[in-house]
Amino acid sequence: MHVAKAKAEQVAGQKKTSRPKTKLRASSASDQAGTPQSEALESQERLLTMAAARLVIEGISHEIDGGRFAAKVVSGQPEIFEADIFSDGHDVIAASFVHRKRGQEDFSEQPMAFLGNDRWQVTAEFTEPGDHEFAFLAWRDLYATWRKEIAAKHAAGQDIALELEEGRRLVEAANGKDSRATREDRAAFRSILKQERALSKTADQAAWMAHLASSEVATLMQRAAPQTNLTVSPVLPLQVDRKAAACSAWYELMPRSQSGDPDRHGTFDDVIARLPYVKELGFDVLYFPPIHPIGRVNRKGKNNSLTAGPDDPGSPYAIGSDEGGHDAIHPELGTFEDFHRLVEAAREQGLEIALDFAIQCAPDHPWITQHPEWFDWRPDGSIKFAENPPKKYEDIVNVHFYRDALPDLWYALRDIVLFWIDHGVRIFRVDNPHTKPFPFWEWMIAEVRQRDPGVIFLAEAFTRPKVMKRLAKVGFSQSYSYFTWRNEKQEITDYLTELTTTDSRHVMRPNFFVNTPDINPRFLQTSGRPGFRTRLVLAATLGGNYGIYNGYEICEAAPVPGKEEYLDSEKYQMRVWDMDQPGHIKDDIRLMNRLRRAHPALQQFTDLRFYHADNAQVLSYGKRAGDDFVLIHVNLDPRNPQNFTFEVPLWEFGLPDDASVEVRDLINENRFTWHGKVQWLELDPQTRPYAIWQLLAPGVQRP
Repeated sequence: MHVAKAKAEQVAGQKKTSRPKTKLRASSASDQAGTPQSEALESQERLLTMAAARLVIEGISHEIDGGRFAAKVVSGQPEIFEADIFSDGHDVIAASFVHRKRGQEDFSEQPMAFLGNDRWQVTAEFTEPGDHEFAFLAWRDLYATWRKEIAAKHAAGQDIALELEEGRRLVEAANGKDSRATREDRAAFRSILKQERALSKTADQAAWMAHLASSEVATLMQRAAPQTNLTVSPVLPLQVDRKAAACSAWYELMPRSQSGDPDRHGTFDDVIARLPYVKELGFDVLYFPPIHPIGRVNRKGKNNSLTAGPDDPGSPYAIGSDEGGHDAIHPELGTFEDFHRLVEAAREQGLEIALDFAIQCAPDHPWITQHPEWFDWRPDGSIKFAENPPKKYEDIVNVHFYRDALPDLWYALRDIVLFWIDHGVRIFRVDNPHTKPFPFWEWMIAEVRQRDPGVIFLAEAFTRPKVMKRLAKVGFSQSYSYFTWRNEKQEITDYLTELTTTDSRHVMRPNFFVNTPDINPRFLQTSGRPGFRTRLVLAATLGGNYGIYNGYEICEAAPVPGKEEYLDSEKYQMRVWDMDQPGHIKDDIRLMNRLRRAHPALQQFTDLRFYHADNAQVLSYGKRAGDDFVLIHVNLDPRNPQNFTFEVPLWEFGLPDDASVEVRDLINENRFTWHGKVQWLELDPQTRPYAIWQLLAPGVQRP
């Protein structure tokens, strides 16, 4: 239902609640601020304002830094909101949850349920992406209090004549000038009061009470009675995103390596030819590193060499040359017409194109001559290269965001994003956002979302935890995380518990990339094919979002000695990939993506729960969405078989420890029954290092 306009204004803080008549004479036009009379009036107004808000609303689940930032939810996905709501004394209280898309006139309202210990809960669903706002309302329910007390007194054999008169007056007041009753409600009130008058003339107090305390009257009073001491929480912001922000599977490739010929630069047409492959693996986002012209000044050679050969393509992150900058396409990839065909072809395959938004420039980027004030210059007049001492990136220079660059640079960067949105891109992976100002991201993302609330930003920030969380707060839809380096059972459990149970769950949506062009994890360098399968399953089933960089499916792991970097990295040269070579894990990838699409439980993140397995090398965890419950076991040891006993979480279905539950093996598609809470299993990494089960709740039919 909808809150009336008057309440919407009150919730939004645009209208003051009614106050008792003041005993002080109103000040005249000649009264001055600071006089005893004006100070008394101000003091009384403060008193009356405080007295009116008699109830307490605190401990709000989706309140981020006191409302400074918006919590995130997903359109079309039920979300649970909670708050502590209580008052003095023993009166019955009622509470409701209201929300609206920002800019709309009315709030939608729904009642909250009491959980116990002054905690209240409601499940709400938002249909439209964009910026929303919500609040909690609470009030003393005088009728419900009367109903509870008169029942107790009548049961104790006490005379209830005065209580019956009080009940009549409450019902009359509910049909009075402060009523929320509709025309139909008022007609019902007239009928109820007519019957009440007849009953009051009899000596049958029980019948009189039964009438005034009936469920029919209670329902009507709940809907229409005045809300005594109505208290409104702060109105808090809420970011509603489309589903792809919370559940997506990313595949990363470099377009220039898609020709199949190490001597021919790949084109967008070559990428179009690869789309069926990416789709057949089950991915829904195809992500490219920068596709812009690559600088020639200080161009890097193979394996990050400082000296490039004449045919070396350079790093795509060295953006810009005389052929253009961030709003241009590298000529060897094709034209904008070719790019548009690629975007449309991907859409036909059910894929979205994600682009890299890297705020950095090659030394010959057009901006350097057009806007020298946007860059840092050294005392000798040379431009300052990007550095992360002792590392130096000679082929890249950074912009600065303040001094003479503000505000023009901010507008220019925003317009780059809007430019690519106009060309069909709605997902951006942002390179190193933690090295740019937080205010810029907060402003820019808000500006873009105002135009298209469905745009998704992924923060590629492997940095300090508080910095990563701040980026999520200022608006990034997804975030890289430490998952890449969490390999042991306890550290995985601790990290995922932090992400799914603390306030982080309302702002930070991790995207569990198993590898990237920049990161060849040491675990993958040494674990072989079993380790690749293990990390794939963990990423795909622990997180709502996950991604792989091409080559993962063939267990590519050749490192630069002593570093977490790839030997012969595509960042500095073109590669030819044989994705059908022996030992590939494409079947595992297809299975993971198929299960993610088929099971709502695997599309969730914060419903993750860890369960007991008596082996330090085995991770046991589950996810649930409604009747869909998926239980997963993963052997974290890539070298040795592990046997273990584990607990079947029968309690999740309200079953005792000796109960039985039907199980569906989601890998082999067979069914059987587990009897009792404790079961035994062995996982051999050379055969399959994981097991995935669906537990079938009693009484629920499954295909």
